[in-house]
Amino acid sequence: MNDIDAVDNVRAMHWREDRLDLLDQRRLPHEEIWLSCRTAAEVAAAIRAMVVRGAPAIGIAAAYGMALAVRAGEDLGAAASALGQARPTAVNLHWALERVSQVAGGVSAAERFRALAAEARAIHAEDEAANRRMGRLGAARLGPPGAVLTHCNTGALATGGFGTALGVVRTGWAQGVVTEVFADETRPWLQGSRLTAWELQRERIPVRVLCEGAAPALLASGLVRWVVVGADRVAANGDVINKIGTYGLAVAARRHGVGFMVVAPMSTLDPAMPSGAGVTIEERPADEVLAWDGHRVAPAGVGAWNPVFDMTPAELVDVLVTERGVVHRPDAAGIARLDEASAVDTAGAAP
Repeated sequence: MNDIDAVDNVRAMHWREDRLDLLDQRRLPHEEIWLSCRTAAEVAAAIRAMVVRGAPAIGIAAAYGMALAVRAGEDLGAAASALGQARPTAVNLHWALERVSQVAGGVSAAERFRALAAEARAIHAEDEAANRRMGRLGAARLGPPGAVLTHCNTGALATGGFGTALGVVRTGWAQGVVTEVFADETRPWLQGSRLTAWELQRERIPVRVLCEGAAPALLASGLVRWVVVGADRVAANGDVINKIGTYGLAVAARRHGVGFMVVAPMSTLDPAMPSGAGVTIEERPADEVLAWDGHRVAPAGVGAWNPVFDMTPAELVDVLVTERGVVHRPDAAGIARLDEASAVDTAGAAP
């Protein structure tokens, strides 16, 4: 057993009342550079440029951005529009914007900055507390000690602190049920090798990086008992929208009898979206695939297909973990029960 606080030392943002300081995740793992945002436009640009990324962290940053908009005298409607368009797939972003906008509509102009800043801080604190609870709930599902595979970055860098899927890993390591972590490289931004490996190394949790093309062979080897991932959106039927490559992991995990766990806060659930088929998948510039660090790696004139996310059907998910509880083999009924309950566990037997 290890001290859980000993593996909780990473934060991606700090609110300073007159600015939001963001750890520039594009520069990790080699440089730790902090950027200061003083307007909603600067926060939106930071979200769009991947200075800050991860669905919960994006939502929190946007909430602070709205408070900065008030402080800078920006139009709140324009600020909300700019922030909302920065990363359209992450439902947390729109959830947070709606929440702070409702607060703004209920207070006087003189009280607006104080009220919005307080609401953004509350969203931030609630996310960290939710991550801690999800860590406990998810770790309890892992069963006998073993290794896990994760994808992209779902840790403190992607959230208000502690992490979603990586929060389960942190808790599992502290409890002795996670023995080692395999981290997918996660092309083309390499969030696994640059960010997840950096976080785990700082917490002294054993980690090995692999390119995602090697993941099916790893799952076939028997070295891994669980795949643990986050989500950018979960539809009403349990379909999961997450970083590109997640769907392939789910297919391979089911083929080889490896458990597939999705860890996501309730703010990531989108009950208004009946299924993942209705989600518009964001595509980013081709240069992210065709070049790296400013150097072209593909022949001139070659194009690229660069979707940021993919859709994993609910039928491939063994366990969905939220701060309100755990759902085994999620479907529309299970998601609805989460919406109705303050704390439930419909998990059944672990795979």
